[in-house]
Amino acid sequence: MARTMPEQRGIKQLKRSDLVAEEIKRLITERNLNPGDKLPREIELQQQFEVSKGTIREALKSLEVQGLVKISTGPSGGGTIAEVPLNRTLQFMQNYLFFQDVTIDHIYTVRQMLEPELAASAVPHLTEEHFHALEHSISCCDPTQSAEDLLSQRREDVHFHDILAAASPNPFLRFTCEIINEMIRELIVYGNRTPLSEHRRFGEVNADFHRDILNAARARDADEVRRLMSEHMRDAAASVKRMKGRIQGRLILDTEATRRPVATKKSAGTARAKPLPSTTTRKKPTP
Repeated sequence: MARTMPEQRGIKQLKRSDLVAEEIKRLITERNLNPGDKLPREIELQQQFEVSKGTIREALKSLEVQGLVKISTGPSGGGTIAEVPLNRTLQFMQNYLFFQDVTIDHIYTVRQMLEPELAASAVPHLTEEHFHALEHSISCCDPTQSAEDLLSQRREDVHFHDILAAASPNPFLRFTCEIINEMIRELIVYGNRTPLSEHRRFGEVNADFHRDILNAARARDADEVRRLMSEHMRDAAASVKRMKGRIQGRLILDTEATRRPVATKKSAGTARAKPLPSTTTRKKPTP
């Protein structure tokens, strides 16, 4: 039996393709579909919702723009469920924040509240693969050990926090902290007059904090990890302010999304900082 379109309420009426897109979302939920699963063929969706081929394709295109579906062509083509990437979510958020007066202080105020709890929650779930990835991250971000440029070192500072986030059992807390990390990675820049020696000193302090946090985590001391991370976040906020960090006032483009995957059991030991395109050499992210 064909599913009927939901009753349209309120002043604003959705387009038919938008209503179909909502029904496809409902179908995904009802059938418990996961990333990689196929949607019914276009002809089946047409019959189920009693709409034209053009309406189905417009609905699928809308879901593709949202990042929920991948569309392929050919005999075996159609819609495939996709997991929305974090950088796409950041884009949507930044479109909203573009018209808000968000400052570095706002971001670090929230970060100081959440990051210690996230790190503490991760402690019981950290594996040897996570520990190996954390150690590798420290070696990459410490100016006294790393041969990477300072920009890559600062990006690796943030990756240390991504690895901890990957082990947190709280998906909403993990998501929120990863979004903050991505904002720091992509949107924070410093004044051109900040000396390299200041960035180097910042990196050395960060690496020291990371080592202490790693040691406490290996000892499975969640309270000590929470305390150290809280101190680390206060110090980072003060350092960013001293180095005149600011939010760059522009939107992130698709071509500029440079997020790396966080550590998993298969990749924890091989994560490294990616070099940035030459067009972004003035951007200096910080943890």
